Amino acid sequence: MKTFVVSALVSTAAAFPWVVNEPGVDASLFKEARAQYRRQQAGTGDGGAATCPFNANHVPAAPVKAPYLYNNARNGQSGNQKGGYQVPATGDTAHQFVAPGSGDIRGPCPGLNAAANHNFLAHDGIVTFNELVDAQQNVYNVGYDLANLLAVLGLTLADGDPVTQKLSIGCDATTRTSVNPALTGSEPGLDGHNKFEADSSLTRNDFFTHGGDNFRFNGTLFGYMTQTTGGNYNREGLSKYRLQRWQQSQAENQNFYFGPAALLLYGAASFLYELMPSGTHGYAPDLATISSFFGAKQNTDKSWGFTAEKIPDNWTNRVAPYTNQLVTEEILAMYLENPVQFGGNTGPGTFNAISFNSIQNGKISPNISPKDTACLLYQLATERIPSSLNGVITPTVQALALVATKLGPALANLGCPQPLT
Repeated sequence: MKTFVVSALVSTAAAFPWVVNEPGVDASLFKEARAQYRRQQAGTGDGGAATCPFNANHVPAAPVKAPYLYNNARNGQSGNQKGGYQVPATGDTAHQFVAPGSGDIRGPCPGLNAAANHNFLAHDGIVTFNELVDAQQNVYNVGYDLANLLAVLGLTLADGDPVTQKLSIGCDATTRTSVNPALTGSEPGLDGHNKFEADSSLTRNDFFTHGGDNFRFNGTLFGYMTQTTGGNYNREGLSKYRLQRWQQSQAENQNFYFGPAALLLYGAASFLYELMPSGTHGYAPDLATISSFFGAKQNTDKSWGFTAEKIPDNWTNRVAPYTNQLVTEEILAMYLENPVQFGGNTGPGTFNAISFNSIQNGKISPNISPKDTACLLYQLATERIPSSLNGVITPTVQALALVATKLGPALANLGCPQPLT
């Protein structure tokens, strides 16, 4: 097994299997894979601009206001960072559940879909940086530092627009997010492959195994996850399931790629037992709670179908904020229980490991600290080049300024290297 340093993090074609000039790699194997990806980037594939729902009457997220203040997070600023309250509050009609319509965008993240269905994010799925930061705090009691990190990663890693600070939580809505589509190129949103979305996710298909559908709920996968965890979606069960999904994708997807950004998959999995449990259920990550957030509905034949994601009735959020430090601890703990290799398939039966900072020979060292993991996530935010920078004029300064302004102070305290620009 050979090891090499991946430059895909700064490449506009970030999918590792397309390093087809490696010795022994048959470029013809990836012809259809490249074609699928290019269709999405061109806006003609599943999740592309041509099939993306459009709502001509954009309405921003419903703001929090008295007497329903939640964490009182507004305008992208820090809220009270004190949870344990009911969401939505009784009597708060502005944030009651409204199922998405045909013109509303939804994507691969159940937590964001649920927030949009309750108008904590814009209901049409075109959201702003401030809305993302506010909603995470007000709904889930995400710490202000982590809320900023995830919002920045959404705009830089997942392909929103660092100038307008707008992002589609699903498909390519470049005409609605970009500062100038002719200059920025495609902004595929959270559906963009190998950005925020990645192979081996909990309940979404791999991009190349299902014709580009990497964002719709897969009831079979939800059933597998439930079977593996026994309906108790804790760290131990989800670590086992993450291993199973890695093994399944590596075996079935000849274009499988598991790069450094896949660390976010472990962070997202931790949300099931850290952010979604309700105080009214003793903060247990149980089936009733998780199925509501995922929009999973069991059919009479015991299979799982889909309905819109919804915050469970009488749901109360976590008491203490979920911070950068806490999520990095969970990422490490979940990964190290069942470690897998970072890298990708380059041909039938061929998997190549990668080395990138704290990842060496495809593995994270068991001695890595949460601080080093946090800095690795920061580096992903500062070094990943979003698709919005592919045009003739590249607003790189604005992108780096966004990262430096929103993340720099918090992560500088950890001793993380700072970008020179």
